[in-house]
Order: sequence, then structure tokens, then C-alpha cells
Amino acid sequence: MRLISVALLALTLAGCAAIQSANLLTTEDELSLGKQFDAEIAKEAEFLEDPEIVGYVDDLTQRLAKVCKRADIEYHVRVVVSDEINAFAVPGGFLYVNLGLMRAAKSEAELAGVMGHEIGHVVGRHGAKHMTQQMGLAAIVGVIAGDDPGLTKEIVGGLIAVGGQGLLLKYGREDELEADSYGIQNLYDAGIDPSGLVTFFDKLLNQEGDGDGGIGRMLSTHPPTKQRIERGKGQVDALPPRAGLQKTSARFRRIQKMLPPPKEPAETETSTPGGDRDEPRVGVRVIVQGGHKPDDLDPAGGDAANGG
Repeated sequence: MRLISVALLALTLAGCAAIQSANLLTTEDELSLGKQFDAEIAKEAEFLEDPEIVGYVDDLTQRLAKVCKRADIEYHVRVVVSDEINAFAVPGGFLYVNLGLMRAAKSEAELAGVMGHEIGHVVGRHGAKHMTQQMGLAAIVGVIAGDDPGLTKEIVGGLIAVGGQGLLLKYGREDELEADSYGIQNLYDAGIDPSGLVTFFDKLLNQEGDGDGGIGRMLSTHPPTKQRIERGKGQVDALPPRAGLQKTSARFRRIQKMLPPPKEPAETETSTPGGDRDEPRVGVRVIVQGGHKPDDLDPAGGDAANGG
């Protein structure tokens, strides 16, 4: 079990409190899990294969990854054919960007901002930490050691569920704020306007009541609370002045024009009189890192579950 045995012994001696807060996964473990998750996602989701669009998203990802705060892994990105406005990441540096998000971003800085936030969750090892907390020691030791392939498949299957019923890696306030902070600094270091994440979240908050299903789903997993937006603006304002920060590019505008159009509503969702819409056909959003359930937020826009 490599280093896991040492960590397990130390945590057992330290008690339950340490177990709840510890991250038992090594970088090697995260990479192994990330590859497993990516393989399962590929079975459930449709990935865009247009080389020019995918190449652009990969170039932007690598531009951010080159200056991010975690250089011990490689970052991989896929474009998901989904009209939902969302992006997500899993342990090991695997990122996924929905077409819906690419359409909704009004500038390269906004698209990069959301991607930087997701990279921030990988940098902070938030997914690995929450897997440790949510699965428990026995399950995670079995997964890492390969002692229970059936359990591994079951856990991975729970992460990937068509229709949006899978496991949601629900983060607390501190993890969300840390991912925001990493993302903003990441943009600045990459020479991109660091206000991109803030303006995108601010736009989502302003559009919350417009009835847009795609916006609503993004809000359910990345709630842009007023506190987060204000804190983000404060971080941006505190950064040293830097000339030439890029807000958008001709390539971004060209790629947006090349994006395939949204699917017809009848293909993705149906409505029933007086009822809620059915879930979209592809529900990859369920493993978005950094998600809160809507009832975790208080009416004032803070995080009720975490005192925010």
C-alpha cells in the first residue's frame, strides 16, 4: 500500500478529527484516480472532436497550467458537448469545459477565469481531500491499493451518472474561496485580465432570476455569492499594476463563431405542465468540483452551512 500504510497508522493514532481533515492521497494516487474517472466520463459524455476548437481550449489550459501553483502533474482538458453552462475538474489534473460555458463567456478572460478556478481546485487538492472525507478510510484504502476492484468501479460509477444523479463533490466556503484566489492569481501570472472570474460570476448572480436553465445549473454548483464576488474584486484591486493584461483575443472571437449551435430544446429536455424540466441527456455536471447545494446558501447570499 506504499505510503498509505504509514499515513493510516499516523491517523489512527491521531484520532477521528485528524482523519476527517486529512488527505490520504499522494500525487501518484490522484493521477491513477483521475485516469479512471476520465475513462468513465468518456463512456457517458460526448467529447467535441473539432481540432481547432479543442486545440484552442488546450492552449489556454496549458497557458494557465504553466504558471499555476502546482507543477507536479500534467493538465488535460476535454470539451464536453453539453449546453449546460459549466466546467469541472477531477483529481489528477483532468479538466472538462462544456460548450455551454464557452458560449456564455463574453471574453477570453471570463473563460480563463472559470478554468483557472477549476485548476485551483486541483492545486488545492480539494477533490482528493473530500474523497478522503466522504468515502472513509476503509473505502479509500481499498481503492488506492487495488484490493477491491468492484468497489472501485462502484465509486467511479457513482461519480458519473447520466441525468445528474451522481455524487457531487460539495465543497465548503474555504475551498471555494481558495479556488477563487488561485484562479485570480493564475490569470494575472499568465498575463490575462484577472477580473475575468469576478465579472463572470457577477453576471451569473445578476441573471439568477431570469429563468435560464443553463445559468441555474451553473449557480447550483458554483454559487457566486456576493461575499465571493467582493472578495475577488478586493484581490484583483490589490494586485500590482501590470501593463498588457489580456481581456480577449481575435482567436477567442473566431473560436466562438465556430462553436456548434445549441441543441434543439426537444433534444435535451422536455417540460410538463406545472412541473420541473427533465434533466438534460448528458448530466456530466454532477462531478463539478466546488459545488454547493442551493439550500446551503442563506438568503443574503452567504454560505449558511459554513457561516459565510
